Amino acid sequence: MARAGQQRYLRQSRFAPLGEEGQQRIGSARVAIVGMGALGSLQAELLARAGVGALRLIDRDFVELSNLQRQFLYEETDAEEAPPKAVAAARRLARINSAIQIEPIVADLAPRNAEELLERVDLILDGTDNFETRYLINDFAAREGAPWVYGAAVASYGLKLAIVPGRTACLRCIYPEPPSGAQPTCETEGVLGPVTAAIASLQAGDALKILARGRESVTARLTRIDVWTGEIRQTAAPARDPDCPCCARREFPHLEGLLRAPISLCGRNAVQIHERARPIDLAELAGRLSALAPVRMNEFALRAMVDPYELTVFPDGRAIIRGTTDVGVARSVYARYVGG
Repeated sequence: MARAGQQRYLRQSRFAPLGEEGQQRIGSARVAIVGMGALGSLQAELLARAGVGALRLIDRDFVELSNLQRQFLYEETDAEEAPPKAVAAARRLARINSAIQIEPIVADLAPRNAEELLERVDLILDGTDNFETRYLINDFAAREGAPWVYGAAVASYGLKLAIVPGRTACLRCIYPEPPSGAQPTCETEGVLGPVTAAIASLQAGDALKILARGRESVTARLTRIDVWTGEIRQTAAPARDPDCPCCARREFPHLEGLLRAPISLCGRNAVQIHERARPIDLAELAGRLSALAPVRMNEFALRAMVDPYELTVFPDGRAIIRGTTDVGVARSVYARYVGG
Protein backbone atom coordinates (compact mmCIF):
# COMPACT_ATOMS: atom_id res chain seq x y z
CA MET A 1 0.00 0.00 0.00
CA ALA A 2 1.42 3.37 -1.02
CA ARG A 3 2.40 5.78 1.72
CA ALA A 4 -0.44 8.19 0.87
CA GLY A 5 -2.95 5.36 1.05
CA GLN A 6 -1.53 4.20 4.37
CA GLN A 7 -1.98 7.66 5.83
CA ARG A 8 -5.42 8.19 4.35
CA TYR A 9 -6.90 4.98 5.74
CA LEU A 10 -4.74 4.71 8.85
CA ARG A 11 -7.56 5.00 11.39
CA GLN A 12 -9.57 2.41 9.47
CA SER A 13 -6.79 -0.14 9.02
CA ARG A 14 -5.85 0.17 12.70
CA PHE A 15 -9.24 -1.37 13.50
CA ALA A 16 -7.99 -4.88 14.26
CA PRO A 17 -10.79 -6.94 12.67
CA LEU A 18 -10.16 -5.11 9.39
CA GLY A 19 -6.39 -4.52 9.41
CA GLU A 20 -4.07 -3.66 6.54
CA GLU A 21 -4.91 -6.83 4.61
CA GLY A 22 -8.60 -6.01 4.84
CA GLN A 23 -7.89 -2.48 3.63
CA GLN A 24 -6.03 -3.86 0.64
CA ARG A 25 -9.01 -6.05 -0.22
CA ILE A 26 -11.32 -3.05 0.09
CA GLY A 27 -9.02 -1.08 -2.21
CA SER A 28 -9.28 -3.71 -4.94
CA ALA A 29 -13.05 -4.26 -4.61
CA ARG A 30 -15.80 -3.25 -7.02
CA VAL A 31 -19.25 -2.34 -5.66
CA ALA A 32 -22.49 -1.52 -7.47
CA ILE A 33 -24.97 0.77 -5.72
CA VAL A 34 -28.49 0.57 -7.14
CA GLY A 35 -30.34 3.80 -6.40
CA MET A 36 -28.61 7.04 -5.44
CA GLY A 37 -31.29 8.44 -3.16
CA ALA A 38 -31.21 8.70 0.62
CA LEU A 39 -29.68 5.25 1.16
CA GLY A 40 -27.45 5.00 -1.88
CA SER A 41 -25.96 8.47 -1.67
CA LEU A 42 -24.69 7.92 1.87
CA GLN A 43 -23.55 4.37 1.09
CA ALA A 44 -21.51 5.79 -1.78
CA GLU A 45 -19.90 8.50 0.34
CA LEU A 46 -19.00 6.09 3.13
CA LEU A 47 -17.47 3.56 0.73
CA ALA A 48 -15.61 6.26 -1.20
CA ARG A 49 -14.12 7.59 2.02
CA ALA A 50 -13.27 4.01 3.04
CA GLY A 51 -11.28 3.54 -0.18
CA VAL A 52 -13.38 1.00 -2.08
CA GLY A 53 -11.52 0.70 -5.37
CA ALA A 54 -14.41 1.10 -7.79
CA LEU A 55 -17.99 2.30 -7.34
CA ARG A 56 -20.68 1.87 -9.97
CA LEU A 57 -23.55 4.30 -9.29
CA ILE A 58 -26.85 3.32 -10.94
CA ASP A 59 -29.82 5.67 -10.82
CA ARG A 60 -32.57 6.81 -13.17
CA ASP A 61 -33.62 10.06 -11.47
CA PHE A 62 -32.64 13.71 -11.07
CA VAL A 63 -31.75 15.82 -8.06
CA GLU A 64 -34.70 17.80 -6.67
CA LEU A 65 -34.99 20.30 -3.84
CA SER A 66 -36.98 17.85 -1.71
CA ASN A 67 -34.02 15.41 -1.82
CA LEU A 68 -31.71 17.68 0.15
CA GLN A 69 -33.32 16.97 3.54
CA ARG A 70 -31.90 13.42 3.58
CA GLN A 71 -29.66 12.82 0.54
CA PHE A 72 -26.30 13.92 1.83
CA LEU A 73 -24.21 14.08 -1.35
CA TYR A 74 -26.33 16.77 -3.02
CA GLU A 75 -26.41 20.54 -2.63
CA GLU A 76 -28.70 23.44 -3.55
CA THR A 77 -26.86 24.00 -6.82
CA ASP A 78 -27.60 20.39 -7.78
CA ALA A 79 -31.30 20.93 -7.12
CA GLU A 80 -31.25 24.11 -9.22
CA GLU A 81 -29.40 22.51 -12.14
CA ALA A 82 -31.23 19.14 -11.80
CA PRO A 83 -28.45 16.83 -13.05
CA PRO A 84 -28.95 13.06 -12.88
CA LYS A 85 -28.24 11.85 -9.36
CA ALA A 86 -25.59 9.42 -10.57
CA VAL A 87 -23.71 12.24 -12.30
CA ALA A 88 -24.02 14.71 -9.41
CA ALA A 89 -22.90 12.02 -6.97
CA ALA A 90 -19.90 11.06 -9.11
CA ARG A 91 -18.75 14.69 -9.30
CA ARG A 92 -18.94 15.09 -5.53
CA LEU A 93 -17.27 11.74 -4.80
CA ALA A 94 -14.41 12.56 -7.16
CA ARG A 95 -13.70 15.59 -4.98
CA ILE A 96 -13.83 13.41 -1.85
CA ASN A 97 -11.54 10.66 -3.14
CA SER A 98 -9.79 11.14 -6.48
CA ALA A 99 -7.87 7.86 -6.13
CA ILE A 100 -10.83 5.55 -6.72
CA GLN A 101 -12.80 4.73 -9.87
CA ILE A 102 -16.33 6.12 -9.99
CA GLU A 103 -18.69 5.08 -12.77
CA PRO A 104 -22.03 6.93 -12.95
CA ILE A 105 -24.75 5.16 -14.94
CA VAL A 106 -27.97 7.05 -15.69
CA ALA A 107 -30.31 4.13 -16.20
CA ASP A 108 -33.23 2.22 -14.77
CA LEU A 109 -32.06 -1.22 -13.65
CA ALA A 110 -34.19 -3.61 -15.68
CA PRO A 111 -34.06 -7.21 -16.92
CA ARG A 112 -32.65 -6.07 -20.27
CA ASN A 113 -29.62 -4.36 -18.71
CA ALA A 114 -29.15 -6.02 -15.30
CA GLU A 115 -26.39 -8.34 -16.46
CA GLU A 116 -24.44 -5.49 -18.06
CA LEU A 117 -24.87 -3.09 -15.11
CA LEU A 118 -24.18 -5.60 -12.33
CA GLU A 119 -21.47 -7.72 -13.93
CA ARG A 120 -17.99 -7.98 -12.47
CA VAL A 121 -18.81 -6.53 -9.06
CA ASP A 122 -17.92 -8.04 -5.70
CA LEU A 123 -21.00 -6.76 -3.90
CA ILE A 124 -24.31 -4.97 -4.56
CA LEU A 125 -25.90 -2.40 -2.26
CA ASP A 126 -29.64 -1.80 -2.33
CA GLY A 127 -30.58 1.87 -2.39
CA THR A 128 -33.90 1.33 -4.15
CA ASP A 129 -37.46 2.08 -3.08
CA ASN A 130 -39.43 -0.81 -4.59
CA PHE A 131 -39.66 -4.60 -4.41
CA GLU A 132 -39.68 -5.06 -8.18
CA THR A 133 -36.07 -3.88 -8.42
CA ARG A 134 -35.04 -5.73 -5.25
CA TYR A 135 -36.38 -9.02 -6.62
CA LEU A 136 -34.41 -8.32 -9.80
CA ILE A 137 -31.22 -7.78 -7.77
CA ASN A 138 -31.99 -10.92 -5.77
CA ASP A 139 -32.39 -13.00 -8.94
CA PHE A 140 -29.09 -11.75 -10.34
CA ALA A 141 -27.27 -12.20 -7.03
CA ALA A 142 -28.57 -15.74 -6.57
CA ARG A 143 -27.64 -16.72 -10.12
CA GLU A 144 -24.16 -15.21 -9.94
CA GLY A 145 -23.42 -15.90 -6.26
CA ALA A 146 -22.93 -12.20 -5.50
CA PRO A 147 -23.53 -10.92 -1.94
CA TRP A 148 -25.84 -7.94 -1.53
CA VAL A 149 -27.27 -5.87 1.31
CA TYR A 150 -30.98 -5.10 1.40
CA GLY A 151 -32.19 -1.94 3.12
CA ALA A 152 -35.39 0.07 3.38
CA ALA A 153 -36.59 3.12 5.32
CA VAL A 154 -39.79 5.14 5.60
CA ALA A 155 -41.07 7.58 8.22
CA SER A 156 -38.83 6.90 11.25
CA TYR A 157 -38.47 3.15 10.67
CA GLY A 158 -35.93 1.12 8.71
CA LEU A 159 -34.46 -2.35 8.30
CA LYS A 160 -31.34 -3.97 6.93
CA LEU A 161 -30.31 -7.49 5.95
CA ALA A 162 -27.13 -8.85 4.36
CA ILE A 163 -27.79 -11.65 1.86
CA VAL A 164 -25.04 -14.09 0.86
CA PRO A 165 -26.12 -16.65 -1.77
CA GLY A 166 -25.54 -20.22 -0.68
CA ARG A 167 -25.12 -19.18 2.94
CA THR A 168 -28.12 -17.11 4.02
CA ALA A 169 -31.76 -16.91 3.06
CA CYS A 170 -32.36 -14.91 -0.11
CA LEU A 171 -34.98 -12.17 -0.36
CA ARG A 172 -37.61 -14.55 -1.75
CA CYS A 173 -37.05 -17.00 1.09
CA ILE A 174 -38.10 -14.17 3.42
CA TYR A 175 -40.64 -12.42 1.18
CA PRO A 176 -42.00 -15.02 -1.27
CA GLU A 177 -44.37 -12.36 -2.61
CA PRO A 178 -44.20 -8.56 -2.47
CA PRO A 179 -46.33 -6.94 0.23
CA SER A 180 -49.97 -6.73 -0.85
CA GLY A 181 -52.13 -3.64 -0.88
CA ALA A 182 -51.09 -0.01 -0.57
CA GLN A 183 -47.74 0.36 1.16
CA PRO A 184 -46.37 3.39 3.02
CA THR A 185 -43.94 5.46 0.98
CA CYS A 186 -41.77 8.46 1.73
CA GLU A 187 -44.22 10.50 -0.33
CA THR A 188 -47.25 9.51 1.75
CA GLU A 189 -45.69 8.97 5.20
CA GLY A 190 -42.63 11.21 5.05
CA VAL A 191 -39.16 10.15 6.14
CA LEU A 192 -36.56 11.34 8.62
CA GLY A 193 -32.97 11.84 7.52
CA PRO A 194 -31.55 10.10 10.61
CA VAL A 195 -33.27 6.80 9.79
CA THR A 196 -32.03 6.71 6.20
CA ALA A 197 -28.54 7.62 7.44
CA ALA A 198 -28.66 4.88 10.07
CA ILE A 199 -29.78 2.18 7.64
CA ALA A 200 -27.29 3.26 4.96
CA SER A 201 -24.50 3.20 7.56
CA LEU A 202 -25.43 -0.32 8.63
CA GLN A 203 -25.48 -1.43 5.01
CA ALA A 204 -22.09 0.15 4.39
CA GLY A 205 -20.75 -1.54 7.53
CA ASP A 206 -21.84 -4.94 6.22
CA ALA A 207 -20.30 -4.12 2.86
CA LEU A 208 -16.91 -3.28 4.37
CA LYS A 209 -17.02 -6.41 6.52
CA ILE A 210 -17.77 -8.66 3.55
CA LEU A 211 -15.16 -7.00 1.35
CA ALA A 212 -12.44 -7.07 4.02
CA ARG A 213 -13.16 -10.37 5.75
CA GLY A 214 -15.13 -12.42 3.24
CA ARG A 215 -18.69 -13.62 2.99
CA GLU A 216 -18.21 -16.06 5.86
CA SER A 217 -18.00 -13.06 8.21
CA VAL A 218 -21.70 -12.27 7.79
CA THR A 219 -24.18 -13.14 10.50
CA ALA A 220 -27.68 -13.60 9.10
CA ARG A 221 -29.54 -11.06 11.22
CA LEU A 222 -32.41 -8.77 10.36
CA THR A 223 -31.91 -5.37 11.99
CA ARG A 224 -34.87 -3.07 12.60
CA ILE A 225 -34.59 0.43 14.01
CA ASP A 226 -36.95 3.29 14.79
CA VAL A 227 -35.13 6.56 15.39
CA TRP A 228 -38.28 8.23 16.81
CA THR A 229 -39.03 5.68 19.52
CA GLY A 230 -35.40 4.66 19.95
CA GLU A 231 -36.26 1.00 19.44
CA ILE A 232 -33.55 -1.25 17.98
CA ARG A 233 -34.17 -4.95 17.38
CA GLN A 234 -32.09 -7.71 15.85
CA THR A 235 -33.56 -11.09 15.04
CA ALA A 236 -32.13 -14.14 13.32
CA ALA A 237 -33.14 -14.14 9.68
CA PRO A 238 -35.36 -17.03 8.59
CA ALA A 239 -33.51 -20.12 7.44
CA ARG A 240 -33.10 -20.78 3.74
CA ASP A 241 -36.25 -22.19 2.19
CA PRO A 242 -35.27 -25.58 0.72
CA ASP A 243 -37.99 -25.09 -1.90
CA CYS A 244 -37.32 -21.39 -2.61
CA PRO A 245 -38.04 -20.81 -6.31
CA CYS A 246 -35.02 -18.51 -6.54
CA CYS A 247 -32.07 -19.82 -4.54
CA ALA A 248 -33.17 -23.49 -4.39
CA ARG A 249 -35.01 -24.17 -7.65
CA ARG A 250 -32.90 -21.63 -9.58
CA GLU A 251 -35.85 -19.92 -11.23
CA PHE A 252 -35.22 -16.26 -12.09
CA PRO A 253 -38.42 -14.78 -13.55
CA HIS A 254 -37.59 -11.21 -12.52
CA LEU A 255 -34.20 -11.37 -14.23
CA GLU A 256 -35.80 -12.90 -17.31
CA GLY A 257 -38.39 -10.11 -17.39
CA LEU A 258 -41.34 -12.45 -17.01
CA LEU A 259 -42.91 -10.51 -14.13
CA ARG A 260 -41.96 -6.94 -14.99
CA ALA A 261 -44.93 -4.65 -15.45
CA PRO A 262 -44.70 -2.37 -18.49
CA ILE A 263 -45.47 0.63 -16.29
CA SER A 264 -44.59 1.09 -12.63
CA LEU A 265 -45.44 3.76 -10.09
CA CYS A 266 -42.48 5.72 -8.79
CA GLY A 267 -44.04 6.33 -5.36
CA ARG A 268 -44.27 10.11 -5.47
CA ASN A 269 -47.23 11.16 -7.59
CA ALA A 270 -45.52 9.90 -10.71
CA VAL A 271 -45.64 7.07 -13.20
CA GLN A 272 -42.62 5.60 -14.94
CA ILE A 273 -43.00 4.37 -18.51
CA HIS A 274 -40.34 1.74 -19.18
CA GLU A 275 -42.02 -0.36 -21.83
CA ARG A 276 -40.62 1.67 -24.75
CA ALA A 277 -37.17 0.19 -25.41
CA ARG A 278 -36.29 2.45 -28.32
CA PRO A 279 -33.79 5.28 -28.86
CA ILE A 280 -35.14 8.81 -28.65
CA ASP A 281 -33.48 11.78 -30.35
CA LEU A 282 -33.76 14.25 -27.50
CA ALA A 283 -32.71 17.24 -29.60
CA GLU A 284 -35.40 16.49 -32.16
CA LEU A 285 -37.98 15.99 -29.44
CA ALA A 286 -36.94 19.28 -27.80
CA GLY A 287 -37.46 21.05 -31.10
CA ARG A 288 -40.98 19.68 -31.37
CA LEU A 289 -41.94 20.38 -27.76
CA SER A 290 -40.38 23.83 -27.38
CA ALA A 291 -43.28 25.43 -29.24
CA LEU A 292 -45.73 23.85 -26.79
CA ALA A 293 -44.03 23.96 -23.40
CA PRO A 294 -40.92 25.10 -21.51
CA VAL A 295 -38.16 22.55 -22.19
CA ARG A 296 -34.83 21.83 -20.50
CA MET A 297 -32.44 19.32 -22.03
CA ASN A 298 -28.97 17.92 -21.55
CA GLU A 299 -27.21 14.80 -22.78
CA PHE A 300 -28.94 12.69 -20.16
CA ALA A 301 -32.61 13.64 -20.47
CA LEU A 302 -35.23 16.12 -21.58
CA ARG A 303 -37.68 17.72 -19.18
CA ALA A 304 -40.83 19.53 -20.31
CA MET A 305 -43.64 21.17 -18.32
CA VAL A 306 -46.80 20.12 -20.14
CA ASP A 307 -49.38 21.48 -17.71
CA PRO A 308 -50.36 20.05 -15.35
CA TYR A 309 -47.69 17.38 -15.82
CA GLU A 310 -43.91 17.26 -15.84
CA LEU A 311 -42.55 14.98 -18.54
CA THR A 312 -38.98 13.65 -18.32
CA VAL A 313 -37.77 11.59 -21.27
CA PHE A 314 -34.53 9.59 -21.41
CA PRO A 315 -32.50 8.61 -24.52
CA ASP A 316 -33.60 4.96 -24.25
CA GLY A 317 -37.29 5.90 -24.50
CA ARG A 318 -38.03 5.62 -20.80
CA ALA A 319 -40.06 8.46 -19.29
CA ILE A 320 -41.34 9.69 -15.96
CA ILE A 321 -44.63 11.59 -15.87
CA ARG A 322 -45.12 13.54 -12.65
CA GLY A 323 -48.44 14.92 -11.54
CA THR A 324 -50.47 11.71 -11.76
CA THR A 325 -50.60 8.15 -10.48
CA ASP A 326 -53.12 7.15 -13.14
CA VAL A 327 -51.48 4.75 -15.59
CA GLY A 328 -53.95 5.61 -18.33
CA VAL A 329 -53.26 9.33 -18.01
CA ALA A 330 -49.51 8.70 -18.09
CA ARG A 331 -49.83 6.59 -21.23
CA SER A 332 -51.87 9.34 -22.83
CA VAL A 333 -49.32 12.05 -21.97
CA TYR A 334 -46.50 9.91 -23.33
CA ALA A 335 -48.32 9.14 -26.55
CA ARG A 336 -49.37 12.77 -27.03
CA TYR A 337 -45.93 14.31 -26.62
CA VAL A 338 -43.45 11.54 -27.40
CA GLY A 339 -45.40 9.17 -29.63
CA GLY A 340 -47.12 5.84 -29.27
